[in-house]
Amino acid sequence: MSEKINTITSTTPIEGVDSRNASLNVGSQAPLKQNTLKNYVLLMFGEFLGTFLFLSLAFGGTQAVKINHASNSSSFPKDPTRVVPTPELLLYESLSAGFSLTVNVWAFYRVTGAFFNPAITLGCVLIGGVPPLKGALIGSAQLLGGIAAAGLVEGLTPGKLAVGTSLAPDVSVVQGLFIEDMVFLTKSLHAGKEAYIVSGHQLAVEKHRATFIAPLGIGLCFFTILLFGNYFTGASLNPARSLGPAVITRDFPGYHWIYWVGPCLGAALGAAVYKILLLANYHTVNPGQDDDGLSIVRYEISHRGAASGLADENV
Repeated sequence: MSEKINTITSTTPIEGVDSRNASLNVGSQAPLKQNTLKNYVLLMFGEFLGTFLFLSLAFGGTQAVKINHASNSSSFPKDPTRVVPTPELLLYESLSAGFSLTVNVWAFYRVTGAFFNPAITLGCVLIGGVPPLKGALIGSAQLLGGIAAAGLVEGLTPGKLAVGTSLAPDVSVVQGLFIEDMVFLTKSLHAGKEAYIVSGHQLAVEKHRATFIAPLGIGLCFFTILLFGNYFTGASLNPARSLGPAVITRDFPGYHWIYWVGPCLGAALGAAVYKILLLANYHTVNPGQDDDGLSIVRYEISHRGAASGLADENV
């Protein structure tokens, strides 16, 4: 019987071994031949379907709680679009959207990347993670998904569709723009649009040990943003989320543009932050976060001439 190889080794870096990335490729297969047309079609379909499911559940939860509040009010006729937002209602809406994003990102992020947001797509284009043509196709599919989701909820639920985004009383257009962008909260709260973009890049685009829980991080970040912005602007942070209800209800307020410009500005700033981190080689600040020692074990096994079957058994 072959002598069992001792896999308890020092974690001292070995020259020539990439201990940060090597162990992330365990069991990876050789790249498959790419069919560009098929991939683009599947990508657009996946982003359309994912955006549709995400916003359908988010819109459905919002419509449900507003209809419930309208039914309990003394006003007549029962109009969910005129419901006074209470803390309970706002929390319900935030939970609906946050959980919906989490579960749908979890379902789709290994298939399409689960952007579900033209602003997120723009951010990925700006950092070079997505080619411009692909980004334009993805963004179009996401916008169509938002319109389809609003149409579905409008057709399935009673009363007027009450899921559109609008500014709260006494909130100016400028305030609404920067709340949607959340520039001023980025550094202090890490919960603004830029933080969402950066967390999305860090958790989903850049592969590391936390990649498998990327949907949870993205969903929680979105939920915390909603807790702040939901009352003031509806916390769209997503042109597809605002466009869908506006198209179905044919209601485009004069400030509708802030739901496009705000998130896109946030995406650009988030991409800039990420680029700065890359240029500064941020991995050197807190090295070894993705190192589990497997690359070192493999290095020692390969230099001892161990059989591949035995190596797989012990790693």
